[in-house]
Amino acid sequence: MAGPVARTEPPYLRIVNEIRARIDAGELRPGDRVPSTRRIVEEWGVAMATATKVLTTLRQQGLVLAVPGIGTVVAGSDMPPAAPPTGAAPTAAVAEAPARATTRRHTTGGTADNALTRERVVRTAIEIADAEGSTTLSMRRIAAELGVATMSLYRYVESKEELLALMMDAVFGEAELPQPGPQHWRDRLEQCARIQWSLYRRHPWVATLLSLTRPAVTPNGMTLIEWGMASFPPVDPRTVMHVSVTTVSYVRGVAVGLETEAEAQRATGITGQEWMRDMDPVFTEVVSSGAYPMYASFIDLPDDALDLDSLFEFGLERLLDGIEVLLSRTGAGSGEGAAAGSGGTRAYGSAGSGPDGSVG
Repeated sequence: MAGPVARTEPPYLRIVNEIRARIDAGELRPGDRVPSTRRIVEEWGVAMATATKVLTTLRQQGLVLAVPGIGTVVAGSDMPPAAPPTGAAPTAAVAEAPARATTRRHTTGGTADNALTRERVVRTAIEIADAEGSTTLSMRRIAAELGVATMSLYRYVESKEELLALMMDAVFGEAELPQPGPQHWRDRLEQCARIQWSLYRRHPWVATLLSLTRPAVTPNGMTLIEWGMASFPPVDPRTVMHVSVTTVSYVRGVAVGLETEAEAQRATGITGQEWMRDMDPVFTEVVSSGAYPMYASFIDLPDDALDLDSLFEFGLERLLDGIEVLLSRTGAGSGEGAAAGSGGTRAYGSAGSGPDGSVG
């Protein structure tokens, strides 16, 4: 009878163990950057998918964490390790999980059920989503962070759906709305859009949860949009609704890219600009065929040409321009909601006036 067949360690797991050995030996200390996916590909000669799986596994084991704008770094000693991915052989880091978890509960003291509040549950959920994205958010994960039983959370929220709505409402509640605010509709709507963008910047996951066809009832979100439309000219309700929803939809549409990029950074450990630089040779080779003259003209553009902030700024101005054309055609720009002293909607870009209504 043949003896047992020796199992070959998967390449990704071999690299995981090597990086872990560097951490254990002190070569990589808490806060130090670990090799990025690009570096792993170069150093170990593996595919990008394998390199991505390496960082994902290290993160699941609690050894590293992704820091936006920096990359993947070694986690501190108080970071609770997670379970290994399905099919992966347990490592020493996972075997030590009970001891680490016990130490963490001892140092933080946990949270007694009677010390919980709905606000604390919501705030903890927001902190997890900010750090890890909304896709990893679960009632069990929140309970573990609070040090309570999962079922105890349902005393404060009826379901995960209700929790998500409360999280979004809390985020919109962070908006600081100037009072009385800009008097011209364009200035006010523009500022409202920028406030939304700043909220998505702080909490990228919110944009992925918003639904235009089945919107959650969020009083703070409704307050923000009411404020943004308060100076809009008196037109029919359908137009008002379409303008407000279109503006919200535009900002949210660009903001979805923020969470997509955050997820990519957590998975790969490299920034979007680093990824673009890695792809430059591939892009150049494709467009050099002459079949894509428009794309070929993009080669010499600066790195920030595809930056989400740049795209947001460009699109917002074009959106507001279009709304202004709509109002000028209907004659609704005059009277209440128009700039003080103007006979109608302002002509942006005309001689003597600027986007802020100032006169040169």
